[in-house]
Amino acid sequence: MASASGLLSEEQFLCSICLDVFTDPIATPCGHNYCKTCITHYWDTNDVCLCPLCKKVFYKRPEVFVNTFISEMADQFRKTQQVGRNSNVNQKPAKTDEISCDFCTETKLTALKSCLVCLASYCETHLEPHQRVTALKRHKLIDPVKNLEDIICKKHDRPLELFCKTDHKCVCQFCTELDHKFHQIVPLKEEYERKKAELGKAEAEVQQMIQERQLKIQEVKHSVELSKKDADREIEDSVQVFTALISCIERSQAELIDVIEEKQKSTEKQAEGFIKELEKEITELKKRSSELKQLSHTEAHLQLLENFPFPTINNPPPTKDWTQANVHQSSYVGTARTAVAQLEKTLSKEMKKLCDAELRSIQQHAVGVTLDPDTAHRKLILSENGKQVNHADIKMNLLDNTGRFSKTLDVLGKQSFSSGRFYYEVEVKGKTHWNLGVARGSINRKREITLNPNNGYWSIRLRNGNEYHALTGADVVLHVREKLQKVGVFVDYEEGLVSFYDVEYRVHIYSFTGCTFTEKLYPFFSPGFNIGGKNSAPLIISPVNHRD
Repeated sequence: MASASGLLSEEQFLCSICLDVFTDPIATPCGHNYCKTCITHYWDTNDVCLCPLCKKVFYKRPEVFVNTFISEMADQFRKTQQVGRNSNVNQKPAKTDEISCDFCTETKLTALKSCLVCLASYCETHLEPHQRVTALKRHKLIDPVKNLEDIICKKHDRPLELFCKTDHKCVCQFCTELDHKFHQIVPLKEEYERKKAELGKAEAEVQQMIQERQLKIQEVKHSVELSKKDADREIEDSVQVFTALISCIERSQAELIDVIEEKQKSTEKQAEGFIKELEKEITELKKRSSELKQLSHTEAHLQLLENFPFPTINNPPPTKDWTQANVHQSSYVGTARTAVAQLEKTLSKEMKKLCDAELRSIQQHAVGVTLDPDTAHRKLILSENGKQVNHADIKMNLLDNTGRFSKTLDVLGKQSFSSGRFYYEVEVKGKTHWNLGVARGSINRKREITLNPNNGYWSIRLRNGNEYHALTGADVVLHVREKLQKVGVFVDYEEGLVSFYDVEYRVHIYSFTGCTFTEKLYPFFSPGFNIGGKNSAPLIISPVNHRD
């Protein structure tokens, strides 16, 4: 028997179901051999009886018997094989979190591969037939997985190797010939790669979103840091300014008190001089009075006549005529007003310093602005560089598109702003009429409309050469030191602020505050009518001159 086993191929002693040496081998009508338990279990778990190797279908379960000859040969071969298995010392027992070999009988070793045909996992020793036996080499091996039954079609007991794109379902080969016959079928691996690519793309998009949000967080934190620095600087500057103002007020108050007290001291000194002189004269007069009283009480006729100072009796002591003498009462009329006027000049100087610093800070937000010819009224002439606009006496032959002003001599800037801060300057020199500011993008451009915030305009204007107004609805008269030559326009979108500045004198003109902006804002310009050449000068968007 031993020699016989050596002459026969090892493949002849292996059951193609359990891949181990036959135990109680039986033969099917088609001539293939299996362990009796293996084939019986195989047929019990399938809807039809078929041969696992050749797939021949038996419509009636065959009656099978153990082949004693092959059984004896298999026992002998098993003993020979056991020696080789015992000599393999490189195998390691499977850990609790590892997949173990389904065919190790004692110590379960770690599985290296799982077979989709056999629905079993194999260690290195039990995997060897799949690497050597021709029939087993055709089986599909994968990395070891648990619950192999999950990747087997429950209906046909075949590997789920295909994917139905119509039903979005994993199917076996038999499924494609029956329930999914006319569906779109692709190899499972192909669909897996496609889905994996989609997941990779989705993951990349998510990572991109994460990075964008992380950058936004950094941007927000940076904005907070800048805001904190601005706030600290503003507090420091404000403290310095108000400290200086308080010091100035206290100094002016002290000077005023000194002036008043000095005047009072002068009055008191004059009064003290008068009182001293009067007291001196009173002393002399009292002395004379005492002498006269003493003489008047003399009873001796001879003594009175001999001692009477006849030459001086009628001459009183030398005294001053006090009838016209008066203490000068100091006048304090206008003293406080003069001090306050001086203080006002000082405050005006400090205010100018503040405005200058404010304007320098605002000018850091300067943006490039150009006029949009597609919005300009057809009687407006724009320069080639889009920086100047004035009124023409004739209509231009231009298309009256939806964005063009039809009734008012207006034009918008090309640039729009929906966040942040921006600033630009416009030269208005030589003009008698104009409007400047910002406007919502949705303003009505086809009819005349009152310029005010309710209608989407935040602007100021000049009329008749010297009448300035802020167009708030109830127009506010603006008082400017000199006729405006250049106007600065500043907008803080989030703060809801639109401010105007006299660039030449570096002073604030007017601010719209507490505004609510919900759409894009555009720079707004209106040069006014030519008025026979009196208002022919253009509005000019000028470069911002940053001062140190």
